[in-house]
Amino acid sequence: MIQRTKTILKSLGPGFIVAAVVLGPGSITTATKIGATQGYDFLWVILIAAISMVVYMNMSARFGVLHTQSILGVIAEKYGRWFSIVIGVSSFLAALSFQFGNNLGVGMGMETLTGIDIKLWPLIFTPLAIVLIFFTKNLYKTLEKLMMFMVMAMILAFVVNLVFIKPDLVAAASGFVPKSFSMDNFSELAAIVGTTFVLHCALYQSYLVQSKGWKLEDKDKGIKDSNFGVFLLALMSVLVIMTAAATLKPLGITVNSASDMAMQLEVLLGSYAKYIFAFGFISAAFSSLLVNAVIGGGLLSDGLGMGRSMNEKMPKMFTTLILLAGMAIAIYVASDVGSPVYSLILAQASSIIAVPLIAIGLFLVLNRKDVMGKYRNTLLQNILALIGFILICVLVYIMYGKLIGYFTAL
Repeated sequence: MIQRTKTILKSLGPGFIVAAVVLGPGSITTATKIGATQGYDFLWVILIAAISMVVYMNMSARFGVLHTQSILGVIAEKYGRWFSIVIGVSSFLAALSFQFGNNLGVGMGMETLTGIDIKLWPLIFTPLAIVLIFFTKNLYKTLEKLMMFMVMAMILAFVVNLVFIKPDLVAAASGFVPKSFSMDNFSELAAIVGTTFVLHCALYQSYLVQSKGWKLEDKDKGIKDSNFGVFLLALMSVLVIMTAAATLKPLGITVNSASDMAMQLEVLLGSYAKYIFAFGFISAAFSSLLVNAVIGGGLLSDGLGMGRSMNEKMPKMFTTLILLAGMAIAIYVASDVGSPVYSLILAQASSIIAVPLIAIGLFLVLNRKDVMGKYRNTLLQNILALIGFILICVLVYIMYGKLIGYFTAL
């Protein structure tokens, strides 16, 4: 049994890396705040977002096992370099919107542990990430092992805690049925979608599959891995919402800090919850900070036709740029703008602004017979992909107005 488990885990990898990128501080913060304020009512949003993510992740993985050329390379060849550049820039911006949230998460966690101001910590953790990018041998394998450990540890903590809490399972089940919601909750709703339906990560799945060396005979394995990664994303969000709904909502707690969020785990961890949660929050933030930058920098570099592998110079340079920009924005937000918790949620929600073009690129390539042959999209896959695209476009349209209002008020 143990040997079989090890074999299964070794066959995974890309799914864990994608899960670790998305399971950052913004995801945990957003899910906690929604559970604390709305209870179980928004669980249905996670289900819809997860289905959409599965569709696009599978599309990307299917491309990855069929080709050695990158997907942005094919887009440049078939539709022009301008299109791959636009998608690369869109991916870079989507990653950047996650990145300052990751920096804020590191700062919030370290401030909880040490009492030292949130603004100092991005100045320490960003250079550490840059050192790892430039000096770690076989970065992919290192990230794979680290992310596998972190994702499973976070999920285990919340699962065990829920056993002790004994949430209302009937109410939780009813949360998967859509209910009415007001526009006052739209930022949180958009952030939950942004937590699970992350298209620049879906696009990068093809690169991870290719890095793993999987070929056509590994197609089913690649798709299962993609589905498992999305399952982990959705499961973690569901667990956090259920935990917050069962512990924080009855107490009327408004989530404004990592300490507030840590109260979810007090049933299991008692007085140590604050410190253990902060450590987990920091780990989630730093792992996401590192891998998200790799994805954003790698896709921009490949979109520009300047290299795709993290063993090449330009992907590393663009990755460093994302790390530094995310650090600078986080320090500014922490210095001049209200609640870091609200800023984390806004960062998560704003990540959806750049992604429609990524969806269009994936959709076009996966429907080309000269590229995908008999493995191009089926009618059902196209219908599901279109539903996901419409969902993103609606959220982008409304979220654009929210962001304009937010930055106008600065």
